Amino acid sequence: MTYDIAAIRSHFPALAAGIAHFDGPGGTQTPEPVIRAIADAMAQPLSNRGQVTLGERNAEALVTGARRAMADLLGASPSGIVFGRSATQLTYDVARTLAKTWSPGDEVVVTRLDHDANIRPWVQSGATVRWAEFDPETGELTVDAIRSVLSERTRLVAVTAASNLIGTRPDIPAIARAAHEVGALVHVDGVHHTAHALVDVGALGADFFVCSPYKFLGPHHGVLAARPELLETLHPDKLLPSTDAVPERFELGTLPYEFLAGTTAAVDFLAERLDREATGTRRERLSAGYAALEVHERVLRAQIDEGLAALDGVTVHSRAADRTPTVLLTFENHSTADAYGFLAERGVQAPAGAFYAIEASRHLGLGDTGGLRVGLAPYNDSADVDRLLTGLTDFLKR
Repeated sequence: MTYDIAAIRSHFPALAAGIAHFDGPGGTQTPEPVIRAIADAMAQPLSNRGQVTLGERNAEALVTGARRAMADLLGASPSGIVFGRSATQLTYDVARTLAKTWSPGDEVVVTRLDHDANIRPWVQSGATVRWAEFDPETGELTVDAIRSVLSERTRLVAVTAASNLIGTRPDIPAIARAAHEVGALVHVDGVHHTAHALVDVGALGADFFVCSPYKFLGPHHGVLAARPELLETLHPDKLLPSTDAVPERFELGTLPYEFLAGTTAAVDFLAERLDREATGTRRERLSAGYAALEVHERVLRAQIDEGLAALDGVTVHSRAADRTPTVLLTFENHSTADAYGFLAERGVQAPAGAFYAIEASRHLGLGDTGGLRVGLAPYNDSADVDRLLTGLTDFLKR
């Protein structure tokens, strides 16, 4: 296992600006191979998908290639990969489609830990809503918290694989087993999780899994993974002339072919660059690469944790035993918005807010303001962490 951080950083043109980026949870910077793949796709003939003209064949190859790449990344079937404008849009589409099959009194379970994109679509679906709470002291969301709100009327459990606010990673396989025991489906928000751990949707027990390539070095759009046989049972609203084939019946309008090229390139970057000695299939190389990334991020997270522990007046709200390298901070007698600005002036980007995890922020007692979020990405190094800790030290001395 090798993780050559200098070589990895060399592929990111944005890093030449000299900024230490801790804003990865909101979207990562883009490596040159992804940028080039997008440009190359737009430089060749493109048209609607088909097999007659060169433009049609190019478009078909880009879509097929992206489905295979995302299937390898998520441990899914290519025919169960759906592309959309965003994970939020895809979740709304699934919620509206499922809601048409539900009856009055049917229930959905949502959690206080989740991003609002995996809460509001279900709250607005018309089903009866049951809330699962996480422990604000530990940041933990347990399977017992989910089980306590399940019933024979539960039709779906919506839960995050990792909190984008405080990093908590619940035990999704156990939660999925509990949901399936009462006949409920499980919709997993994997947007934050997919950036930090190799996903296996089958092992997780997720019936639906959504993620966003721009959180793992790719372009801005959303991806949904589900079993093809489950998608066959669902009938979303669509245009009359559009195909009824799966997964295309869930994809509205013409797909962003150039972004799909970028997504394939992002998956290949993760497979080829994180562990340059990895061999085997793309899935096997992804597994090795993510293992190397997790070791790298664990070392940097320990450096952050130790540095924060030495600072007075800092409260760390990321406390779960299993969490991503994402830390939410607040300060005694100092505004997190001021800290955000202070760090930005010194070339350290760590934003402040609730980041659409409004229920989690309120449950932590932080209202709608949230905190300062520090998150790692594959290109962060020890020097970045030193700059962050120095900046926070100087800020707290003001």
